Amino acid sequence: MTHFVFSILFAMGQSSNLSNDEAKKQGLLNLGLVVFMLVVMYVMVFRPQQKKAKEQALLLKGLKVGDKVVTSSGILGVITSVRDDSIMLRSADTKLEFQKSAIAQITERAA
Repeated sequence: MTHFVFSILFAMGQSSNLSNDEAKKQGLLNLGLVVFMLVVMYVMVFRPQQKKAKEQALLLKGLKVGDKVVTSSGILGVITSVRDDSIMLRSADTKLEFQKSAIAQITERAA
């Protein structure tokens, strides 16, 4: 396998029948392909992650007493108090304290 990779790299390094102008064109084409792949990777991977992080931050900013929420662990409850970095959640007859980041979604807003 490594012999195959080295032979390909060796062949790429040789410019046997290419003139100087053709070699420059080939180099620019390769550079353009790399730039295109980086742009595609940004659009397909990083941009959706950033969008989801913004949506989650807006969701956490909008938490208020009385909202019905679902935590990332699947616990359903109603918010009884909101602090800087945590919330108190009432689920059935139990009060639980969670980090705000543990809230996955708001199922119903308080009136």
